[in-house]
Parts: sequence; C-alpha cells; structure tokens
Amino acid sequence: MAEKMLKFISQSKAMPDKRQASDRVADFDEIYADFDLEKAEEQASRCSQCGVPFCQVNCPLHNNIPDWLMLTAENRLQEAYELSSATNTFPEICGRICPQDRLCEGNCVIEKGFESVTIGAVEKYVTETAFDEGWVEPIKVNAEREQSVGIIGAGPAGLAAADLLRRKGYQVVVYDRYDRVGGLMVYGIPGFKLEKDIVERRAELLEKGGIKFELNCEIGRDVTFDELRARHNAVLIATGVYKARDIKVPGIGLEGVVPALDYLTASNRKSLGDDVAEFDSGMLNAEGKNVVVIGGGDTAMDCVRTAIRQEAKSVTCLYRRDRANMPGSQREVENAEEEGVNFQWLSAPHALLGNEVVSAVRAQRIHLGQPDETGRQVPQIIDGSDFDIDADLVVKALGFDPEDLPSLFEQKDLGVSRWGTVQIDWKTMMTQIPGVFAAGDIVRGASLVVWGIRDGRDAAEQIDAFIEAELRGETRQVG
Repeated sequence: MAEKMLKFISQSKAMPDKRQASDRVADFDEIYADFDLEKAEEQASRCSQCGVPFCQVNCPLHNNIPDWLMLTAENRLQEAYELSSATNTFPEICGRICPQDRLCEGNCVIEKGFESVTIGAVEKYVTETAFDEGWVEPIKVNAEREQSVGIIGAGPAGLAAADLLRRKGYQVVVYDRYDRVGGLMVYGIPGFKLEKDIVERRAELLEKGGIKFELNCEIGRDVTFDELRARHNAVLIATGVYKARDIKVPGIGLEGVVPALDYLTASNRKSLGDDVAEFDSGMLNAEGKNVVVIGGGDTAMDCVRTAIRQEAKSVTCLYRRDRANMPGSQREVENAEEEGVNFQWLSAPHALLGNEVVSAVRAQRIHLGQPDETGRQVPQIIDGSDFDIDADLVVKALGFDPEDLPSLFEQKDLGVSRWGTVQIDWKTMMTQIPGVFAAGDIVRGASLVVWGIRDGRDAAEQIDAFIEAELRGETRQVG
C-alpha cells in the first residue's frame, strides 16, 4: 500500500471552494470551483484503502474508486483517468451531478468522526485534467463492422450504449426528438449543476468517433419503428421517462400550475439562447412571482434553485415527509437553503386556490405514522392543520412516468410492466420483440444519470452478444 494513503487521521475532509450564495444566484454557472493539484492529492490521500470498498460496491458502475484515488495521490493522473473511464463513460458528468452523499461518499467506511473522502470532486478534477492535457480522445475503432445498431434516445443510457458499441466497431445511429444531444442532461438539469458545454464537449467527441446523430427525429412520426428495425441489426429503446406525475387536488387545472420538466426545459433553453415563447410570456418564468414547488426529490431542488435565479419574489418547497426522509440530495437541500428557499417539511397540498389563475396553495400538516411494508413511515394528515401559501406559480415535481410506448411506436408486442415501463429480460436486456432492447429510465423508471450509464453499458454488451449469436446462426431467447 502506498505511503501516501490513509491520511484521513491527519487531513480533514474538504470540499472545493463554493461561491457565496449572494453571488451564485445571479447566474446559472456551476457553484463549485475545481480542486488544484495539491488539494486533489491531499483529499485523495485520505482514502483508507479498505479491504471491502463500500464506495465501489455502492456505485452503480462499480468504479474502481480506491485505486484511482491512490493514483491521484501519487500524481499519476493519466493512469487515474484511464482507470476511472474504463468503467464510467462520462466521469466528468458523474463527478458533477451524482448524489455522492447517497452513493459512494455516503458509504465510505472511514471511522466515524473523520468524514468520508471527497470522491466526486476528485473525479471531476482528474477528468478535467485529462481533457486539458489531451488524454481524452475520440473513439478509435480497430476493425469496422458492417452491422449497425439504432438507438432511440440521446440521453445517458443511449449515449453510454452508443459509445461502447462504437468501440466494438458497430455502425451506430442515435435518434432523438430534440435538437441537441444529451437528453435531460441538457434540458432537465440546470447549468448550476452541469454547464451545457460539458455535455456538448462529450457529444462532439462521440460524433468524431463515428457515432451518427439524427436529431429532431421522432420515432413514430418521422421514422416508423418498423423502418428502424429494417435499417439496423438491433434497436435499443433508451427514451427515458418524461410524462409528469400529477396530484389529485381541487384546482390542479388552474393557470400557473406547471410540470417541473416544462419549467426546467424552458429555463435551460433560454440559457442556451433559444427563443422560448412560454418563458418570454411569463408562463414558465418565475420572475417577481411567489413560487411553490411540490416535491422533495432532486428535480424539486433543481426547480427551487432555478426559481431563485429567475428572481422570484419567494420560493417555497412543500414536501410531505421530513428532511431526513427526503429522497433528494442533502447537499442540494443545503445549497437551496443558503440561496433563500423556504422548506415546509411535513406538509402536503390540500387544494390550489384561485379563479382562473392560481393564487395560493392550501396545505395540511403531516405526521409520520407507522412504517409500511417498505419500511418508510406513512404520512398521515393532521386534522385542522390547514394553512395557505401565496403562489403565482406552482411547479409539480412529483416524478415522471413513461409514455404509452406500445401506442407511440405502434408495437402491440412490446411488453409493458405494471408500472408502464418497458418489460425486458434483465439477463439479456431484450424486450419481447427479438432484436429490440431497452435500457435506462424507460425500464427502471425515473432514476439517476449514473444508473442510465450503467444500463446503457450493460445493454451494449447484450446487443453485441445478440448480433454475434445471429451471425453464428443461433437464436437468443426472447425475454
């Protein structure tokens, strides 16, 4: 074991410098600075090099974190990057937006009182150094193959699959209904968490590596699913989930009540320089308004922090559980509080008030009762606890469901789970249609970018195995 490691006793945990809240709310730039070499080495050296690395076990990609932390501490940064990128298609993105406090860092086994290793910030530093030094290069294919794969969706799962398949020599075409590559990484995640040039930089590398993109192309409208299958040896569905979950309360149809993704997409498009009529008209713009965001996940945190930057009059987050039980990153909650967001914990909307336009949210206080079969305490309404919150804009951040894909693609044989997601055989990642695979949120439901990358990589391996079996005249079992 290198002498440079196990410094957690003498070195305190440190995060990169964070811009003051008063400064950062004036723009959509990222709020954390990068480590310099000295700080990255110092923080990497805090790793205990434990025998059972729970950081790696609890990373969806099973990144070899202890080893690339040791390489970083020894200033072997190119090797650290090569090891990191061997399992992670987009380490520069995961280093920024993964909820490390719930995954790798949250499972660090350093003794209590010494705090976890700052894994995400070191990952970001290593990857940005690799880009600066020119170590990150377009895909180089040793032997081209004539077989092709069509991928529906240019989000994390689709891009991860495209990258791995192209490295194996396949001709890869990615179809997406939007005008930019990246999916929710571009349109759903605000710039203060992930600046868009980071995604664009990676998309350019993928294109230089031979991956083709057909944008503004909606399957079922511009190209039929059957045409797609005829073009390619295999097809991967990686569309993500976009349909907003609703809440059944009086007044839900009032003007000024909007889905989270519509709100975030409008803001991101505006930041990218697009003309956005709904934003310019004020419909999806929080400026000067009392904003209430309903929900407690990472999307809700993106919405409240976006509203602050749009100079809302007030921003309130309404969540039916307490802070300890909220699904979003605690680090994001802290950032939101610093920026002026008011959290109403243990509160749920009872009705939305107003004539034609929303003017207030009537909420009720909640008590957490006995645990249900999942182990989570069941929220119970406290009688007579109604209270009103002024609201000119209400954002529903309650999660996402899949669209009706069998109808959308006109494929009645496409199996659907009871949750509306595409049904696959998890061993082969194949749907009930031979040669058609699915990965990411459209299979597992709304989840993290890192899980999308994992699923995309797994699907690529299974697609390769399927095509190889077809060439040998074998038939793989349909899920």
